[in-house]
Amino acid sequence: MNKKHLCIIPARMGSSRFPNKPLAKICGIPMIGHIALRACLEPIFDNVVVATCDEEIISYCDSINIKTILTSNKHERATDRTQEATEKLENELNIKFDFITMLQGDEPMVTPQILKKIVETLERYNTPILNLVGKIHDMEEFTSKNCVKITINNNSEALYFSRSPIPSSLNDKIMPIAYKQFGIIGFERSFLDTYSSLKATYLEQIESIDMLRCLENNYKIKILTIDNPIFPVDIKEDILKIEKHFSECKVFDKYRQKFIYNS
Repeated sequence: MNKKHLCIIPARMGSSRFPNKPLAKICGIPMIGHIALRACLEPIFDNVVVATCDEEIISYCDSINIKTILTSNKHERATDRTQEATEKLENELNIKFDFITMLQGDEPMVTPQILKKIVETLERYNTPILNLVGKIHDMEEFTSKNCVKITINNNSEALYFSRSPIPSSLNDKIMPIAYKQFGIIGFERSFLDTYSSLKATYLEQIESIDMLRCLENNYKIKILTIDNPIFPVDIKEDILKIEKHFSECKVFDKYRQKFIYNS
């Protein structure tokens, strides 16, 4: 029996570092549009849905025929928003999903190939949580608070996540081998309910990292490392870097003509 896969894209307008970020335009198309349309290019998903508490995002998604779920405006964590949206969609469609891929609303460089790899790895390992990570290549990114760093054990499981530089080297002139978390996380469906039933934890709150709630409650997080040079939009300046990349992007070419909007 085929497993049912859902892609949820949590997004909100109230980012403290970049207000109204989901509707910021990249090559003339709002960022949330890029992300949702790229997810729709991967046929392994039974549904692709944007989860938001903002009517502006819903209105835009309606205009490009992307389904939305209205969620509470009180969520501090994207994972809690994802859980609420998943439950509402299941009730609406009267179905149960087996696996959920949470694709953060600031990852416009995601590709269908990356999403497929997440889904296939989730099924292969049958793991409750799967995080996508990549190597950090420069000191600026390594020291940035916007970049969530991760340390990994020999079983490809997360040891810790932090916005501080980890692992820390005694020799400040040498950058250690380091990894960053991407905003693309796979879940076994039942674990989403478990996550939201847990209280927010101390480290989760001070670091502002969803996955620390899992680690502080002794849940293992499987790690999938990729080599693809993708990066999120954390601040306005990131858009210029992504637009340069999109100028030669074959994935962008697959949807750009149909969804071009005036700048």
